[in-house]
Amino acid sequence: MLRGAWRVAYDMQDFRQIRAWQRAHAMSIALHKTSRGFGAGYAALRAQLTRSASSISANIVEGCGAATQKEFARFLDIAIKSANETEHHLIEARDLELIAPDSWQRLNAETVEIRKMLYAYRRKILESIAEPI
Repeated sequence: MLRGAWRVAYDMQDFRQIRAWQRAHAMSIALHKTSRGFGAGYAALRAQLTRSASSISANIVEGCGAATQKEFARFLDIAIKSANETEHHLIEARDLELIAPDSWQRLNAETVEIRKMLYAYRRKILESIAEPI
C-alpha cells in the first residue's frame, strides 16, 4: 500500500456482497422481464425504465472500484438518483396500464426499499469520513 498523500483511503469492496446491489440487480432483471409486454408504441418508456433500473446496480459496482470512500459515496448518490428515476417510470407505466397493479406494487416497493438502503449506506460512509469539528 502507498504511503503519504497517495495512500488509498479504503480497500475496494466486492459488490456481490452488498445487499443493495443484490436487490437492485434482481429488481433490474424483474423489470426487464415485466417490460417485455410493453407494446411497440412504448419502446421509449421501456428503454428508460430498464436503463434507469440497470443504472442503480451498475453505479454500486462502479463505486466499489472507486479510489476513496468519498468517491464511492458519490456513486451511491448517482444510484439513489437512478432509483428516483426508476420509480417515476414505474408510476408512468402503471398510469398507462402497462404493468399489472400487483406487479407495480411489488416493483415500486422494492425500488423504494433499495433507495432507503442506499441512503443509509451513503450516510454511513460519509459519517465515517467526516472530519471532527
